[in-house]
Amino acid sequence: MVNFRIISKIIGSLLFIESFFMAICLAMAFSFHEDDVMAFMTSTLMTFGSGSIFMFFGHEAENSLSRRDAYVVVTLTWVIFSFFGMFPFLIHGSVPSITDAYFETMSGFTTTGATIIDDVESLPHGLLFWRSLMQWIGGLGIVFFTIAILPSLVGGSVRVFAAEATGPMRSKMHPRLSTSAKWIWSIYVLLTVACGLSFWLAGMEWFDATNYSMSTTATGGFSTHNGTIFLASPLIEYLAILFQFLAGINFTLLYMSIFKFKFSALFKNSEFKVYIITIAIATAWIMYLLLTRMGYDLELAFRSALFQVVSFITTTGLSNMDAGTWPHITWAILGVLMFMGACAGSTTGGFKSIRVLMLFKVMRNELRHIIHPNAVLPVKMNGQSIPQNRLTTLLAFLTIYIIALALTTIIMVEAGVDITNAATISLSLISNVGAGLDTNIGPQMSWADLSVGIKWLCSFLMLVGRLEIIAVLVLFTRAFWKEN
Repeated sequence: MVNFRIISKIIGSLLFIESFFMAICLAMAFSFHEDDVMAFMTSTLMTFGSGSIFMFFGHEAENSLSRRDAYVVVTLTWVIFSFFGMFPFLIHGSVPSITDAYFETMSGFTTTGATIIDDVESLPHGLLFWRSLMQWIGGLGIVFFTIAILPSLVGGSVRVFAAEATGPMRSKMHPRLSTSAKWIWSIYVLLTVACGLSFWLAGMEWFDATNYSMSTTATGGFSTHNGTIFLASPLIEYLAILFQFLAGINFTLLYMSIFKFKFSALFKNSEFKVYIITIAIATAWIMYLLLTRMGYDLELAFRSALFQVVSFITTTGLSNMDAGTWPHITWAILGVLMFMGACAGSTTGGFKSIRVLMLFKVMRNELRHIIHPNAVLPVKMNGQSIPQNRLTTLLAFLTIYIIALALTTIIMVEAGVDITNAATISLSLISNVGAGLDTNIGPQMSWADLSVGIKWLCSFLMLVGRLEIIAVLVLFTRAFWKEN
C-alpha cells in the first residue's frame, strides 16, 4: 500500500521550502513598507509549522519511494502547495474568497496565468512578487526543484521525475538525475537573470523587470499591471518573444547548446524543427491577416503576430494586443497552438510538439501499411525507434485529452457559459495557457465572473494539465489502491 510516512516527510520538507520563499516575499513587503507584512509573516509561520507537523509524522520513514508513492506525492504536493500558497491573499484580504484564492494560487504554481484579480495594480509589491515567484517555482516542477537541491530526501527520485515530468520521452544529460536537475535549474536561473537584466536595460523598472523575467521564463503569464502584459517599447516586446521562445525549448537541448557548445544538436532535433516551422508558418499566416484585414503596418503586424504565436505555443498567455478583436481565423490558429504546445522538457504546457510529430508519423505509417501490409515500419525520433508501448500510451493520452476537453466544455455550457468561451477556457486551462480568446474572457480581462463551481473545476483542470492528466487520473482508479 501507499507509504504515507515517506510522503508526509517529503511534503513537510517541501513546506519548509515554501515557507522560505514566503519569507523572501516578507522581506520584499518590509522593504516597501506596505500592508502585506502581517499576511506574509503569518503565512510563513503557518506553513513552517505545518511542515514541522508533516515532518513529525514522517520522521521515521525510510527514503524509499515506490511507483505508487511517487504518483501520490507529486499530486499531493501540488495540491498542498497551492493550499498554503493562498494564505497571503486570504490574510491580506485582497482575495477574500477561498475559491478565488485557491484558483489564483493553482494558476500560479501550474504556470497557467489565469487571474481572478481585476485590479492587479492595487496589490502591494509583496503579493505581486509572490504571484510571480509561484510561477517561477512551478515552471520546472515543484518536486523536480527538490530533487535538485535535496536529492537525498526524495528516494526513488527517478519515479518522482517520471510522475511530474512533461513529454513522452525522458532524455538524460547525466547518469545521476540529481546532477541533471542541478544543471537544468542552473540553465533556468541563467535564463531568468538574463531576461530580467535585458528588460531592465531596455527601460523597465527593476521590480517589473524581475517579475516579468520570472513570468516569462516560467511561461506563466502573470503581470504586475492590469492586462496580461505591460510593454513600453517594441524592444521589450522582442526581448519577451526571445525568452519565451527559449523557455519553450527542451532544457536538455539548451544544456547541450549552452554548456557543451553543441549548437548543431538543436537543428538536428526533430521536435525543435517542428517547433520552429510551426512558429514560422503561424506567424506568416496571422501577419498576412493583420495586414490585409486589420490595416496594420508591416512591422507592427510582424511583431504582433510573432508575439501572440510564441506566447500561445509556449502557453505563456502574455499579450501585446487583444487577439479577441482579430479575425476569427486567427482564433483557430492560436487555438491549435494552445493545444500543440512547445517542446517536452521545457516549462511549457500543452500536448507537446513531440507528440504531434509522433502522431503524424503513426498516421503516415498506417497509410503506407495499406499499400505494403507486410512491411515493418518503425516510428523513429532522432534516429531512434519508439517502442510500441510508448505509442500506445501516446494514443491513450490523446484520447483522454480530447475526452477531458469535451466533458469540461459540456459541464461549462450546462453551467451557463457560452459555447465559445467554454471551449476556449477548457483548452486554455488544460494546456496551462490562461488566456481565452472571446471578448468576455480575453487577454485583457480576468476570470472573476465564473461561478464558484466552475472555478473549482478550472483549478482541477490546471492541475491535470500541468501533470499531464494520466498522473492525476490514475489516483482515481480502483487498481491503483489495490494492495497487489
